[in-house]
Amino acid sequence: MTHSPNSPEARDVAHHLHGYTDARRHEEVGPLVIDRGEGVHVFDIHGKRYLEAMAGLWSVGVGFSEPRLVAAATKQMSRLPFYHTFGHKAQGPVIDLAERLIGLAPVPMSKVHFTNSGSEANDTVMKLLRYRSNALGEPARKTFIARAKGYHGVTLASASLTGLPNNHRSFDLPIAGIRHTMSPHWWREALPGETEEAFATRCADELEALILAEGPETVAAFWAEPVMGAGGVIVPPATYWPKIQTVLQKYGVLLVADEVICGFGRTGNWFGSTTYGMNPDVIVVSKQLSSSYLPISAILINERVYGPIADESKRIGTFGHGFTASGHPVAAAVALENLAIIEERDLIGNVRRVGAHLRARLDALAGHPMIGEIRGVGLIAAAELVIDKPAKTALDVPGRLGGMVAGIMQDKGVISRAMGEAIAFCPPMIITELQVDEMVAVFAASVDEAKVRLGL
Repeated sequence: MTHSPNSPEARDVAHHLHGYTDARRHEEVGPLVIDRGEGVHVFDIHGKRYLEAMAGLWSVGVGFSEPRLVAAATKQMSRLPFYHTFGHKAQGPVIDLAERLIGLAPVPMSKVHFTNSGSEANDTVMKLLRYRSNALGEPARKTFIARAKGYHGVTLASASLTGLPNNHRSFDLPIAGIRHTMSPHWWREALPGETEEAFATRCADELEALILAEGPETVAAFWAEPVMGAGGVIVPPATYWPKIQTVLQKYGVLLVADEVICGFGRTGNWFGSTTYGMNPDVIVVSKQLSSSYLPISAILINERVYGPIADESKRIGTFGHGFTASGHPVAAAVALENLAIIEERDLIGNVRRVGAHLRARLDALAGHPMIGEIRGVGLIAAAELVIDKPAKTALDVPGRLGGMVAGIMQDKGVISRAMGEAIAFCPPMIITELQVDEMVAVFAASVDEAKVRLGL
């Protein structure tokens, strides 16, 4: 695609290295430049409107350009635009937000530590748990287990937890001390004739075998999203979490719930941990905490985790960790107002109502020859595309079919995301049933167009 030399597209190609992008391909096609947002829609610099079916990156819960969030940021910016949290310092918004998060937590939690992204948060949890193991006199307990297709970030440590091959290739990852167990994707991973119940048992058995192979005294924690997001919106079988937690409890392994996508209403409850009966020791949140209006993330830890860390900081004389912007007052003020909007407008109730409508509309497409599986919970869903439905296979090049359909959808005015062959739906939590109808209609038309293009 040719752009004029001084266009925003050309200047972006000339100067900007994008994340999750083929850099050489980007030189050829350039970016879609978004200019503004309003509700569930964004507009490009040419004025074209798009329904943002991914809430940006799973994150703009209250929609774009919410005046109350703009006002909260402006008010705090004019009062105290920045202050840190090192050396016994604090400010009002960070105190209020820590208190609010402890009050919202799905299980009893002791303290909140603030970071700036989900990646930073998960990286920090790894440091905290190493620190804790040393404090407990268990220096061997430094192994962390995550899952294939799980997503926990992109720093050296958090990308190692992530169970997606392209986050490891050519980065020399994962680092030492990280192990992965199987994904809970029954439709894709089940053995012939295996029930969901039997599959969940096999998942738990594989985790237990891995813990035993490593040595239970060496395993510190198990990392998991309640529902996998970037791995393809993978919803676990009904008995998966009870079985997994039985294994963790048996060997004294901590549970880290990565709620970066699921937290603050996405699954129909404040936390995905509630939806699935999880009892985590650590909860990681970001994205919908501030609807991503400003970067902020948080780590909630229970007393079992906090106590040894506090004792070790006493022994050393300091807790030698923190970021300049940890608990940034403007980001914290926006997060507080964002949480208030979610509660006051009953957006979680909207997730339940409109999420059920989304699932019904998608389920109505299940008979399409190119749709292999529909899955989801609350207001997060995915449709897995196939060419051969019985074999559950797509095109020879992995991701080509998903990328084709996502591209057609964008041309038709709906921005989604392909994760392999899975097309994801994670719109702002303010979306209406009529807007869902529009979104799903564009998806259905795009699948049909792909079918024609492929001559199927």
